[in-house]
Amino acid sequence: MGLFDRIRGDGGPRVAFIGIDGVPYSLLADHFDEFENFAALAREGTAGAIDSIVPPESSACWPSLTTGVNPGQTGVYGFQDREVGSYDTYVPMGQDVQAKRLWTRVHEADRKATVMNVPVTFPPDREVQRMVSGFLSPGLDKAAYPDDLRTYLQSIDYRIDVDAKLGHDDDKGPFMDDAHATLDARFEAFKHYIEADDWDLFFGVFMTTDRVNHFTFKHYEEDGEYKEAFMEFYRKLDRYIGELRGALDDDVTLVVASDHGFTSLDYEVHYNEWLRQEGWLSFADDDHDELADIADDARAYSLIPGRFYINLEGREPRGGVPEDEYRETRADLTADLESLTGPDGTPVAKRVETKEDAFRGAHDDIAPDLVVIPNDGFDLKAGFGGADDVFGMGPRNGMHTFDNASLFIDADARIDDADLYDIAPTVLSLLEVDYDRSSLNGASLVK
Repeated sequence: MGLFDRIRGDGGPRVAFIGIDGVPYSLLADHFDEFENFAALAREGTAGAIDSIVPPESSACWPSLTTGVNPGQTGVYGFQDREVGSYDTYVPMGQDVQAKRLWTRVHEADRKATVMNVPVTFPPDREVQRMVSGFLSPGLDKAAYPDDLRTYLQSIDYRIDVDAKLGHDDDKGPFMDDAHATLDARFEAFKHYIEADDWDLFFGVFMTTDRVNHFTFKHYEEDGEYKEAFMEFYRKLDRYIGELRGALDDDVTLVVASDHGFTSLDYEVHYNEWLRQEGWLSFADDDHDELADIADDARAYSLIPGRFYINLEGREPRGGVPEDEYRETRADLTADLESLTGPDGTPVAKRVETKEDAFRGAHDDIAPDLVVIPNDGFDLKAGFGGADDVFGMGPRNGMHTFDNASLFIDADARIDDADLYDIAPTVLSLLEVDYDRSSLNGASLVK
């Protein structure tokens, strides 16, 4: 084995995965004339729209994308989950993901992985040769391993995330400036370590796309004030994807994917306020701001995004619904959810998924009983502090969708009827890393 082989590992096939959080395939495909690098990747490889997961929320999506299994096995259902047997809630972090990640499988195969900015990976995995955690990380001091990675990232003013609060202002200029600076530093770091050429799996995520979409997507779709700023950001992303592709050696297959789609937001739906008005949810007193404040006679409550829980006797500490009434109660709640319409008369729910249909695994004790997949335009909220109305509007004008996520594979593959669960087995197949196919919810897409 020569020096070059020792640097790169075992000399087998390699994969570079670039995540583009929340980028809908239609956005890219509709502008292939401007996004020439995405167009080339689609033309020379395989590309198309795929489905996300239930629920299509980044905190749940990235654990599923990087493991190939559903939230029932990862144990992460959303940005906020409920403790077993308690009304206490927590924000899931990397150590809460109960399924095996792609880079762990690579490490176990005696190969090397570089992992950068994947959401829900804090604290960094110290078995991986280098990792900087992504979304929800407290900062580079604790998020980057080893020390030389942290030192380099600090030297280029690397940001784990854009300052989303800037997007709340009517003037989006400072927000877009910050988004560009975040994207620039992310690209510089990705290119630096791609060119280090010492990995078998490179896995990096641009999350700034999701942030830009949340605050300017309606400007894009409705020819608003910041449409050109939105398009300029995506032209830069396209250019960076082309440069990263050009930096790869011939033995590397590039995979580019998003975790969910996106569309314009018309109304925020405050579901716990709706549950209160409809008699499903009540609170112990007027001073309430968390799940633990619900009353003993509450029959249901909601956590974002669109997850509904029956306040079940024997599961919740003060469950008010007897176990023998569970299915009838859930059916009644489903009917009520299906009947809710927005101010314009459009049904809020596109469909309502039961936990049996959406999830399989060992974490049934914290799985939501129902999940609403909304029609476009309705962004599902929860909260326990009380809201003035069921329908409102906040600073965001873009929202996640279950369908229309993006997948590009620089190889011959099939994408028809694909979803997020297919990405992990596809990457493992491209790497020629063995895995138990029955243990994953998806299947390899490469031919």
